[in-house]
Amino acid sequence: MFDSPLSASAYDVLGVDPAADEETLRKAYRLRLRQTHPDTGGDAAVFIQVQRAWELVGTAEARTAYDRGHGFGDAPAAEWSGWRSTPRPADTRPRAKSFGQPGGWRRERYLDLIREWVGRGVAVEDPYDPVLVRRAPRELRRMLADALAEEATARVVADLGIGYTVWHDVAAPVRGGTGDDKLDHIVLSPSGLYAVLSEDFGGPVTVRRGELTGDVVPGTPVADLLARVRSISRSAGVRFGGVIVVLPDEDLLQPVTDLGRTRGIPVVLVARGALSNLLRQGVPGARSIGGNEIFDVRTRLQQAVRFV
Repeated sequence: MFDSPLSASAYDVLGVDPAADEETLRKAYRLRLRQTHPDTGGDAAVFIQVQRAWELVGTAEARTAYDRGHGFGDAPAAEWSGWRSTPRPADTRPRAKSFGQPGGWRRERYLDLIREWVGRGVAVEDPYDPVLVRRAPRELRRMLADALAEEATARVVADLGIGYTVWHDVAAPVRGGTGDDKLDHIVLSPSGLYAVLSEDFGGPVTVRRGELTGDVVPGTPVADLLARVRSISRSAGVRFGGVIVVLPDEDLLQPVTDLGRTRGIPVVLVARGALSNLLRQGVPGARSIGGNEIFDVRTRLQQAVRFV
């Protein structure tokens, strides 16, 4: 929480200026607790955000670390690299077989847009500087947030081991699309074949009639995802067993939500912390595959998949 480029800062959640003194900060925290407490009609998700915000800035030591990492005050933010693309530490454990670059398209797009936004001829020393990112338009921050979300999901899948194969940033053109339509991840597992969407909307999300809703949710992400799934199904000649939408843990009140079936395909919404168990156990009601069919599906996807 609060490490997403889209998230409100701890100060925004508490409703105070970043330069507020300790007493003002404490009063704001107590007020926000009363305003958001579920027992008095408040929103449970926002109530949790208020508590987390206080953990980050409620003590002098924690506040100094938070300000340094997020570009508030006079403290330099150079020590913090949470939004930069960093190499994964060496790991000798067997890992899932992976193709494509998770988050790669969105990172490249973000870098192009942030330089364009700053202005031609102006050098951008660090496109991930917290101060620069915080000031950027929401569409730029959303691009970076989604890249980070895709990278986080890829790490979860990679840790599942050699029984899994995953394709990232798969081109999935649809009629009337934007020209950059893609599936974030296709995961072939012992429990089934899944299309996975990694998102970060920067706030709590709710569900209505099988679709994601909320002030921070643009368009119809589930319907768009299913259209891309149908595109890949046709081009590769495969049947997906389920569709998974992955969101940050703090944006959901429960780890797994069944969104129902669309054209026979079960769709689930899952917090990233629960994704590993879901993929191991399988999406409830999903079509399982095994034996020679796994090899056939892998071959078909390898021949048909194109990357954005």
